[in-house]
Amino acid sequence: MPIKIQSDLPAKAELENENIFVMDEHRAMTQDFRELQILILNLMPIKQDTELQLLRGLSNTPLQIDITFLQMATHISKNTSASHLKKFYEVFEDIKHRKFDGMIITGAPVEKMNFDEVNYWKELSQIMEWSKTHITSTLHICWAAQAGLYYHYGVKKVQLEKKLSGIYRHHVMNKKEPLVRGFDDFFMAPHSRYTEACREDILNNPKLKVLADSKEAGIYIVMAQEGKQIFVMGHPEYDRMTLDQEYKRDVKKGIMPTLPVHYYPDDDPTQRPILSWRSHANNLYTNWLNYYVYQSTPYEWH
Repeated sequence: MPIKIQSDLPAKAELENENIFVMDEHRAMTQDFRELQILILNLMPIKQDTELQLLRGLSNTPLQIDITFLQMATHISKNTSASHLKKFYEVFEDIKHRKFDGMIITGAPVEKMNFDEVNYWKELSQIMEWSKTHITSTLHICWAAQAGLYYHYGVKKVQLEKKLSGIYRHHVMNKKEPLVRGFDDFFMAPHSRYTEACREDILNNPKLKVLADSKEAGIYIVMAQEGKQIFVMGHPEYDRMTLDQEYKRDVKKGIMPTLPVHYYPDDDPTQRPILSWRSHANNLYTNWLNYYVYQSTPYEWH
């Protein structure tokens, strides 16, 4: 089944070129069943790239999904045009009266800052509090996972000695949980971050359940309240070339970044990166939508 988006969202043409079924709002009006209402709070700087990545990941499901994009009212984006934001994005004041089946909160390039130093932390805290009563299940990605664990459970953020960048091997724990249903014993996933959520705080909190872990990259998936809150420490939405773009951007800036691990053939950044995480990323999104959103939301929710 399709993803429902505005007919002139730039990502629509790219998705259709990839043979992904996308339905605009005009065709959707003829459908006679309840679609899932999914809210995406996009905190990434280049919002069009993240839109495409997330919509691609959410497309592999028999469910029809109606997407609403949300931006922070207390932050002015420097890398996405005001016209794009005005046309395709809402602010919290516009949607706070509504209930949504699911919400995704993306990562953000603010991880070196203390949470209360982020200029939109107060607004984000308000949204995370609101999610307790207005969202069936919230999926937090990368920095948002750290922020959500800190806000809801007081899990501290820890600075790493160097940037964690690359594709890392993870092993599945708690295999009976539907979120990791269909996962192999070991799977690959991208990470790109300078900080991590405190491992000790997570393991010592009986309200938090670890579903996937890595010897190299640390805890990857944490779940709370039977899936009402899900925290994914990496970037399952990343495309093949995203880490390549980040690495070469940092090289141009003179940052001297560490080469992303397990990513380039023979660790040669002139070669095309290996795509080794897409199937498990798709499985993660499909399981989340099916078992924690669709199966859990009452039909009369809205």
